[in-house]
Amino acid sequence: MILITEFMDETWVDWLRERAEVHYQPDLPDFPEELAQHAQLAQALIVRDRTQVRGDLLYAGFSCVGRLGVGLDNIDMAGCADQEISVFPATGANTLSVAEYVVTTAGMLLRGAYTMRPQMEAGDWPRAAAGQGREMSGKTLGLIGYGEIARKTAELAAALGMKCLASDPYAEDFPGALEGTEEEVLTKSDVITLHVPLTEETRDMIDAQVIASMKPGTILINAARGGVMDEAAVCEALRSGHLGGAAIDTHVTEPLGADNPFAGVPNLILTPHIGGVTREANARVSEMTARRVAGHLGLD
Repeated sequence: MILITEFMDETWVDWLRERAEVHYQPDLPDFPEELAQHAQLAQALIVRDRTQVRGDLLYAGFSCVGRLGVGLDNIDMAGCADQEISVFPATGANTLSVAEYVVTTAGMLLRGAYTMRPQMEAGDWPRAAAGQGREMSGKTLGLIGYGEIARKTAELAAALGMKCLASDPYAEDFPGALEGTEEEVLTKSDVITLHVPLTEETRDMIDAQVIASMKPGTILINAARGGVMDEAAVCEALRSGHLGGAAIDTHVTEPLGADNPFAGVPNLILTPHIGGVTREANARVSEMTARRVAGHLGLD
């Protein structure tokens, strides 16, 4: 049996059903005891980022995990290796969607005119404020991390006239961007976008001190992983005006709790971890994951 615990393109759920027994229950992460029971009967798991593949779940007996996405911080990779469980991320399938998210939110926040609807509906005419926006062309996009998604982001940004500056201690080359130190990227960029996994090395790497070193008016975008920046520090910098705007797609707590720091914060775009989730990306991610899991089980 193939256990699918989070949403997946229905076409590829049906494709798997033609080849094997499938239990598809997209809300299963909300019911961990039920998830554990179903996992005991599964040969394969297919998950997104809410299902925690760790602890006792690793002893259920499944032989592989298909990850509908690329981040692996919800999967105990060392534990999977110990249990000889193969893990298949959908590397590359949502690259374009995340890159488009970064570039479009950067444009919205630089221009700053797209949040004027409430004032206009109230009868105001905020033309003076709305006319203070900035063009993307000629601005410097700083990329922290320079993997596949960051490279596609740089390609799209360059097409709009942006200059790209990137830092990544693990990258061997920097096509489409100038290589800089992390400090140079953080202090010289007009827009900063994060493209790093969540590790002990990257946790809270964007804190109040780092934000203070950024140019006044910097735009900050996180479509990477919640936890790589101090959300409270970002909110304070937005309130003070030191940051010109921020787009946050990945959060420390998902869904957001009632005590989240974002209420009333200006120049902030919040989205529910959908940077890599579009109709097209979901179809690509689902196809790649379905085919890799089926291949592992000898069903293709």
